Amino acid sequence: MTLRALRFSLVVAALAAPLPLPLPLPALAAQSVDATLDRASAAWAKVKTVRATFEQTVTNSLTGSTASARGEFQQQRPHRLAVRFTDPPGDRIVADGKSVWIYLPSSVPGQVVKRTATDAAATPVDLTGQFLDDPHAKYVVSDGGSSTVSGRATKVLTLVPKPGTTVPFTKATVWVDNDDAMIRQFEITEPSGITRRVRITSLETNVPVDSDSFTFSVPRGVRVVER
Repeated sequence: MTLRALRFSLVVAALAAPLPLPLPLPALAAQSVDATLDRASAAWAKVKTVRATFEQTVTNSLTGSTASARGEFQQQRPHRLAVRFTDPPGDRIVADGKSVWIYLPSSVPGQVVKRTATDAAATPVDLTGQFLDDPHAKYVVSDGGSSTVSGRATKVLTLVPKPGTTVPFTKATVWVDNDDAMIRQFEITEPSGITRRVRITSLETNVPVDSDSFTFSVPRGVRVVER
């Protein structure tokens, strides 16, 4: 066979070879969901400290009421968190590594709730990381489409806890930044029916934090309620 004939036969063979079948749409969606979740988990694993500001909206489906709040938080992974509300002013949540202190004088004056850090009913110490800790084992994850949060393009994922998973919500939605894979917004539906949406308005990772912010001193005259 001449060289020209050989080349021609190779081209014909390549053209005649069966093409791989395209993946069905559900499989493509699953790939996209898994890829987004894995990117978010990998990005968060590199984070040691956080400084951020946030806006929160809480909706009670039973009463039809809505309450808004805003503030800032600092985090030192894995066990320390300091949330300071600027609206309403004075409200604080502090996790010092052993206990979680919930001090909300705007709604429950005169007392602070103290929970152990391992209490499943306590405020999660890792606000966004709670969705990224072994997520494939804990949640059934589905594609929620695409959206924009504070001008940043995001991928939306819906997480439903698998049977036997202990988390403080029945469903969660997270908005994962297409650029840096950080969670820019999350919404949880609590067992009581209350929906809590938190939008991260600014975010800095792996920056210096104030170690004093992770210590809670009980104000004079305030009663400690341990749960």
